[in-house]
Parts: sequence; C-alpha cells; structure tokens
Amino acid sequence: MKIGEKIKRLRIKNSLTQEELADRSELTKGFISQVERDLTSPSIATLVDILDGLGTNLKDFFNDIEDEKIVFSKEDAFISENSDYGYNLKWIVPNAQKNLMEPILIELEAEGRTKEDSPHEGEEFGYVISGSINLHIGSEIYIVRKGESFYFKANANHYISNRGKTIARIIWVSTPPSF
Repeated sequence: MKIGEKIKRLRIKNSLTQEELADRSELTKGFISQVERDLTSPSIATLVDILDGLGTNLKDFFNDIEDEKIVFSKEDAFISENSDYGYNLKWIVPNAQKNLMEPILIELEAEGRTKEDSPHEGEEFGYVISGSINLHIGSEIYIVRKGESFYFKANANHYISNRGKTIARIIWVSTPPSF
C-alpha cells in the first residue's frame, strides 16, 4: 500500500486542499505534499493526526485494502424480471444505489412498460440502444428512437413504454438512485 496515494485520494474525496488538511492536522502544506508523493513517511502519531483530519482512523485506513472497483463485467450485473409489465432491469454497476447516480439497462418487451415512478428530487437520463420507446412525463408523451437520448428533471410522474413489435433496450441513469 502506498500510504501517500491513499491519503491524497481520501483528501480529494473529502474535497479538501492540501492546505486545509494541513490546518486540520496542525502540519504544513509542504509536509502533506511530501507525504502524498511518498517522499517522506509520517510517524504513527503524525499519521493519526492526518487521518483525524480526514475523518478516519488507523484501523479503517488500513482495513480498507480493496480499492474502489472501476470496471464491471457482465458477471457483476444483477437482473430483475417483471413479467407482468414486460421488462427486465439489469443493474450494470452493482450496489450503485449507494452512489450519486444509478445506471441500469432496461429491456422492454413489445407492448411492455416500466412501473410509473412518482416525482422525486433529481434527474433522469436515458439512451435508446435499440428499438423505440414512448417516454411518459406527466401528461406528455415523447417518442425516443434508437440512437436518441432523453434527459429530464424528475418532478412529474414518469415511465417508459414500448409500442413497437421488437424488444427495446435502454441505458437509464437516475440521480439520485431510485430503482
């Protein structure tokens, strides 16, 4: 483990500058810079001060060995079928509901539709990979075809339907997560 790189990642994750972390830790900005570049190693007491400034501790810092996963394979996906409505939801980023946005792949059978979602904080984005869908937002209906995308604030009831004769595939990203 490169301690300096991990400290830098935590500092950036906490939206802190080197100077702000230095102030919180009662150290100098130059020292924080050297630690982050692995040019110097802090003593245990100094590392504890830095970690306090980052809102963590030694145990959590060293137990968190697994780095954040960046690339996901099809084996990572989780699929949920709804035969009553005629759609499959595939969570293509596992546990994305803990993140700020939640991407899913929706496969809508011919004449299928998703459940209606109530108004909520956040925004919705979709891209039609294949087929054609109707996007229902409040009382409005928008036709979205293969290669087209949509983006809207989720301040009205909304859902999508497939009036076509083939399966429609859509990448849908919701923020905050709502699926």
